[in-house]
Amino acid sequence: MENNMCNRPIYISLYEKAMPDSMSLGEKGELLQNCGYNGLEISVDETDARLARVLDPAVKRDVLAELRAGGISVRTMCLSGQRRFPFGSRDKAVRDKSHEIICRAVDFSAEAGIRVIQIPGYDVWYEDRGEDTRAYFEEGLHAVIPYASAAGVILAFETMENDFMNTSAKAMKYVEAVNSPYLQVYPDLGNIRNGTDEPIADLQSARGHIAAVHLKETVEGVFRNMEYGQGRVDFVGCMKELLSQNVGIYNCEFWYDGKTEPAEYITRNLRYIENCFKTAMEDCNG
Repeated sequence: MENNMCNRPIYISLYEKAMPDSMSLGEKGELLQNCGYNGLEISVDETDARLARVLDPAVKRDVLAELRAGGISVRTMCLSGQRRFPFGSRDKAVRDKSHEIICRAVDFSAEAGIRVIQIPGYDVWYEDRGEDTRAYFEEGLHAVIPYASAAGVILAFETMENDFMNTSAKAMKYVEAVNSPYLQVYPDLGNIRNGTDEPIADLQSARGHIAAVHLKETVEGVFRNMEYGQGRVDFVGCMKELLSQNVGIYNCEFWYDGKTEPAEYITRNLRYIENCFKTAMEDCNG
C-alpha cells in the first residue's frame, strides 16, 4: 500500500442525533465544532418535523439560514424518512410521496452544499416484502436518479439492519443495475458487521463506489445506542481498507444517551475514532 493513500486529510462529521433534541441546529453546530468535528450530518427522519425540513418551504428556509449563520459544514444528509415512505411500497400514494421527498431532499442539498444523501437500503420496512416490492424499489431508483444527477447530488445506499441490503455487496447489485455515478454506497460499519463475518472483504466488493461511511458500533443483534469500544466492529481494519480506497468522508453515528454532558459525550467518542484512524494510518505507512 502506498503511503500517499493514507497521508491525506479526512472529514469526520457527527450525526445530529448524537446531541440532545432540545438543542437548536445552531447550538449543535457550535458544540460539534468546539469538540473537534469537521461538520454535521443532518437528519431528515420519519417525523413530520424533520420531513418538513425538505417539504415545507418556510421550514426549509429557516433551517438553511440557521446552518449558514452558524457556518456549519454539512456534507451529508441521513434521509431515514424513507423508512416511512419507501420506494417499494405497494401503495402508489406512498411511492409518489417517496419520490417527492427524495426530490425535495436533493433541492435542499443543492442549496446547503450537501454532497451525499444517504438513503435506506430496503424496499419496504412496515410492509411484507415480495418480488413486487423489490421491483417497485428499483423502479423508484431509476425514476429519481436523473433528478439527483442534474443537481450534482449523490444518493448512496446505507447498508441496513435487515437482509435486503445489510452488506455493500447487496447494495452493489442495485448500483450496477442503475449504473449512474449519482447512485453509490454509504456503508454502515456496524450493520455490515452484523450482516457478514468478513466486513473488510465486503467493503472491497464496493471499491470505487463508496461515497461516505457511517462509523457505528454494534454487537450481534444490537444495532444502535452503543458507544465506540463496547462492540465488535473492527474499526482499524475497516479504516485501513477504506483509506486504501481513498474514501474521505466519515460520519460518527451514535445516539445521545440522555444523561452525559453533551460535550463530554461527543468528545469521548471522537477521541476513540481519532485513535483508530491514527493506528490505521500508522499501519498503512508502516
